[in-house]
Amino acid sequence: MPNQHVARMADTALPELVTADAAPPDLSTVWLRTFLDVARHGSFTVAARELGWTQSAVSRQISSLESTLGGAPLFDRLPRGVRPTAQGRALLPHAEDLLARLHSMGRELTALREATGGLLRVGAFATADAGLVPRAMGRFRTRHPGVTLTREEGLTPALLSRLTEGELDLAVVSTTGGALPADAYELHHLLDETLYVALPTAHALATETELGLPQLADEDWISGSHRVEGTLLHTALRHGFRPRVAHVVAEWTAKQGYVAAGLGVTLIPALAAESVRPDITLVPLRDDSAPARAVYAATARGRSVPPAVAPFLAALREACAAE
Repeated sequence: MPNQHVARMADTALPELVTADAAPPDLSTVWLRTFLDVARHGSFTVAARELGWTQSAVSRQISSLESTLGGAPLFDRLPRGVRPTAQGRALLPHAEDLLARLHSMGRELTALREATGGLLRVGAFATADAGLVPRAMGRFRTRHPGVTLTREEGLTPALLSRLTEGELDLAVVSTTGGALPADAYELHHLLDETLYVALPTAHALATETELGLPQLADEDWISGSHRVEGTLLHTALRHGFRPRVAHVVAEWTAKQGYVAAGLGVTLIPALAAESVRPDITLVPLRDDSAPARAVYAATARGRSVPPAVAPFLAALREACAAE
């Protein structure tokens, strides 16, 4: 059966057929398709054959369209076939444009549903960007090349705020600074991350098999912030000391350079440990008072997400398994 859904011709009012101040008419897409078929073939009979209808059914569709548009005839009936009237010629480009737009809309919605098109906006904290997220992006692009994928980097609180504001579809976040608010976000666990202490190779503790934070209470620290709250160093506060931040350095490779130069020590998560310099030593951090840092893929709770989120999450899980 033909599709009987009605399309409102917003912004396509026809000055020749309706008055300037009239509301756009409600037009069936079936009427418009029938009109275009008749105009293309110049024949009710041929149009009926193509549509699989009777000629009288085609005539009823055209009559309904004419009635809705004010009653003026859209075709002159000739001895051999039909020809559009002035009103029909005025309608023709509008009908073609409207149906083309509807087809385009259908293709775009199908692409979104099948994750073959559309936009996916992803955010991640810095160390996830060191390897995990790029590997997931590579897998995702191979399988869904038509999806436009954007990525931005930020701290976990900022990324969660972007999710809340609807400016990101998914964010890779961590429990640095405390537990994540599960009431506001759907949290998909990806991995629990080991932390390492990065030391100059000549440091007295560089030969230890593992270290606890209290053993490092007198060290100078290289950190991304003067404040330890909300950073990897925040757990030191539970051990009764506030780390002495000697240098604030944001980028992981630069932090390693400061450590190698003997200017302090720093904490490096496992996700950032792949490209460690040969002139520093990583020692696993033992902290029985705090769980390992957990990494999650987060989406805003109660919000619909693009269909591409599910395959990107699958790619993230595969990238984690390959760690």
